[in-house]
Amino acid sequence: MTNNTTNSSNHGISQAQLDAHWMPFTGNREFKKDPRIIMSAQGNYYTDANGRQIFDGLSGLWTCGAGHARPEITAAIATQAATLDYAPAFQFGHPKSFELAHRITQLMPDGLNRVFFTGSGSESVETALKIARGYWRKQGQASKTRFIGRSKGYHGVNYGGISVGGLSPNRAIFGQGIEACHLPHTMLSENKFVQGMPSKGGYLAEELEQLIAVYDASTIAAVIVEPLAGSAGVIPPPVGYLKRLREICNKHNILLIFDEVITAFGRMGANTGAAEFGVTPDLMTVAKQLTNGVIPMGAVIAKQAIYDTYMETGGPEYMLELPHGYTYSAHPIACAAALASLDILAKENLAERVKTIAPYFQESLHSLKGCDHISDIRNYGLAGGITIEAFGTEQGKPEPGKRPYEIAMKMWQKGFYVRYGGDTIQLGLPFTCTLPEIDSLMNALGETINEVN
Repeated sequence: MTNNTTNSSNHGISQAQLDAHWMPFTGNREFKKDPRIIMSAQGNYYTDANGRQIFDGLSGLWTCGAGHARPEITAAIATQAATLDYAPAFQFGHPKSFELAHRITQLMPDGLNRVFFTGSGSESVETALKIARGYWRKQGQASKTRFIGRSKGYHGVNYGGISVGGLSPNRAIFGQGIEACHLPHTMLSENKFVQGMPSKGGYLAEELEQLIAVYDASTIAAVIVEPLAGSAGVIPPPVGYLKRLREICNKHNILLIFDEVITAFGRMGANTGAAEFGVTPDLMTVAKQLTNGVIPMGAVIAKQAIYDTYMETGGPEYMLELPHGYTYSAHPIACAAALASLDILAKENLAERVKTIAPYFQESLHSLKGCDHISDIRNYGLAGGITIEAFGTEQGKPEPGKRPYEIAMKMWQKGFYVRYGGDTIQLGLPFTCTLPEIDSLMNALGETINEVN
């Protein structure tokens, strides 16, 4: 029988309401025993149901770099909702989608100048994969269907994304995906505790040549990687690695896709990871920071040649060149939020601010090296990852996720939100954070890590 009573410990939420929501990427059984409820947000802080201020150490989910509840975005959303709340995405347009597309191209590396809107990072990846396959079919090379991802890569949760992704827990229970093989990840033991980009490991890009030798370039549509792997625990690229991937893709006529859902629009200290690391892909996926996390939105940015191929082979002008899209592609309210978000990034020069405070964040983060249980620390821009050693159960089996979970829960109790995933603690500080806030976070984190068994 459903329990409709409200338990005071559930902060006004009835048990029936708790039961009804199947939460994503959550231990539902654990959460619903002691819910962690967020009531509001302002600036760099959440307020929980007990009225406590919680420092947002992950910018939402890598989404809210400009801080929460920005009045500029709120006003833009309200005005747009009162003017044009929704417009059909197919065969009709509205002014802000074109304005936003042009604004995005101005923030891209040269050559990335055609924008296709989606509703999320997962949708962006799925769209990029479809565009890549369709491009080769239109080029008369229909055998190019395989994708190459990377171990520890994360590319969202749709079937294409988990197929090219390399996080086994996201793939294991769902069965067969699309054709994909994987490069090795770039986390090397010799790079432990390296600050910023590691100098060793660029040679791992040569593994792409080996995969091409096995499968042949005539079967491979694209390589997809994150410039900096985020959800795996912040893995910066080794020096020269991305450049070599670009060279190999050029050599074998394979498209290169950068998944910049986490890295685009400021987090690396530049408009994109591509710009920061000096390598331009053929397709780029973005989301998260595009609207400052306020409304779901994503996009794929393509090179002119890819767009032109679709246009030139599209048949009569009234025909669909790309039979793909979403009901909420270029949603008017999302476009308004994104334009306001990008205005804030520009007016407050937040990418440059990230670059300015990143060295302080780096030193503070690596000062935790001597804490118990830490086996590695990695960082770039305002992204940081800490690997936590696993401990054995009574049966001697390691539990790599238990200590990070315990650390994150203790941090929440102390007033800090950080992410735990696999064997890592992950940080993605707001671009607007202050140096004292960094100090406070690191002091609490160091103390907490030493407290766990």
